[in-house]
Amino acid sequence: MRGSPFAAGVLISLALALWPQPASPRTDKPECIAPAKPGGGFDLTCQLVRTALLNGKLTRSPMQVTHMPGGVGAVAYSAIVSQRPGDGNAIIAFSSGSLLNLAQGKFGQYTEADVRWLAAIAADCGAIAVRPDSPFRSLKDLVMAITRDPAGVVFGVGGTIGGQDWMKAALVFRAAGLSPKRMRYVSFEGGGEAFIAMQGGHVQVVTGDIGEGLALLEAGKIRLLATLSEQRLPGKLAGVPTAKEQGVPVSWPIVRGFYMGPKVAESDYGWWADTFRGMVATPGYAGLREAHGLLPFSLIGAELRPFVTKTVQDYATVAAEFGLVKR
Repeated sequence: MRGSPFAAGVLISLALALWPQPASPRTDKPECIAPAKPGGGFDLTCQLVRTALLNGKLTRSPMQVTHMPGGVGAVAYSAIVSQRPGDGNAIIAFSSGSLLNLAQGKFGQYTEADVRWLAAIAADCGAIAVRPDSPFRSLKDLVMAITRDPAGVVFGVGGTIGGQDWMKAALVFRAAGLSPKRMRYVSFEGGGEAFIAMQGGHVQVVTGDIGEGLALLEAGKIRLLATLSEQRLPGKLAGVPTAKEQGVPVSWPIVRGFYMGPKVAESDYGWWADTFRGMVATPGYAGLREAHGLLPFSLIGAELRPFVTKTVQDYATVAAEFGLVKR
């Protein structure tokens, strides 16, 4: 991952000064809602955009990041749909995990049709992490351990059964010829809590995301056994093998982005969509995104909704394969 947040911020400021900024109907008090506690992927997504917008001077005041944990996104989803459906200042972070939960009906009465999907602004991928002093030196070591004693290794996952972190671990169990029902895991409200628990020795393995674990990796507080990407990642992660390289055919790509309330005015929605289009097109944004451990991916405005619909359908099929509750 090349580039620094400072250098990337300078480039963003210069580039955004050159493209026409659309009129802003409501950006006096912009708010990004992260549907979990600080330190996880939702928080990462909000912090990335907060920095990009601040550096580009695209809002009249700094974006407030509000943490709204509960139900791994369900509480925030319900609050926006039922209490703040027309709030044009608020954007809410989502990930592929949010879509997986929607596919299983975990957001109660609400479906993917109940909000306005705004923008996907980056990609992430799953990773399998351990403490630096872990006896597991490779993914093969972990697979051998769970094969000998499936309940002998404690996994930490953000979310509950059926969530994307649980699903990553379940796919590893299935690849090892084991039933995920034999997996021993502890659920946390977001990946940030899972990593904290692992550092404290409460769990042995975290099936998290690259983005939320990058700072811990660079600080030497975790070690990666594998990335759940199709190919090795660039930059600092080039030395980390994929799960597939180690004989475990598991991959888990992740999309990171935002949605808005269902009754947001077209002028507000249009401003945010135009702003994101300009932001992701600047050379400086790529450096800032990489500094946050994220990969290129963008679908903005109307082009995002078909992707969300299809992804939810695909996840429903995967959930059914594991005998999880269908929508």
